[in-house]
Amino acid sequence: MVRAVFPGTFDPIHNGHIDIAQRAARLFDELIVAVYDKPPKSLLLTPQKRLNLVSQAFAEDEHVSATLFSGLIVNFCQEVGAQVIVRGLRVFSDFELEFRMALANHRLAPEIDVIALITSEEHSFLSGSTVKEIASLGGDISSFVPEYVTVALKERFNELGEDGPNMVPMTSLRD
Repeated sequence: MVRAVFPGTFDPIHNGHIDIAQRAARLFDELIVAVYDKPPKSLLLTPQKRLNLVSQAFAEDEHVSATLFSGLIVNFCQEVGAQVIVRGLRVFSDFELEFRMALANHRLAPEIDVIALITSEEHSFLSGSTVKEIASLGGDISSFVPEYVTVALKERFNELGEDGPNMVPMTSLRD
């Protein structure tokens, strides 16, 4: 049995993540979507909320599970008996970072392979940052995320009040 891990912050999970996970689930016997609980970046959603949204995305797939993890991904893979780390590549600039991470992980745990799946064309522009920015500005994200993610983001921005959009790093989408 080949067990794979698809790690990420999933802040929030979006259709690009879901596509990569569903495709990986067809390649491996079991896929664990591993939600990183304490990344070194500022997040909008709590670890538990991100885990809940990821769990909802794969509730109907018996080959996919979701869990929180801390620390090095290779240590987590060893703990759960995974042989593969799945990563998604959206654009060419993703390759350099993913390549360096794969080499470092291979040095730490040579028995664990990294598989990179190229995103589907319709999701190549999607990122958690893009989704959050559009949602924070009241835009329609219904084609980017499942409905329950739209609801969760609206609730979170309502909790934050007027400061909500200030928590999201902005690009040029306002222009």
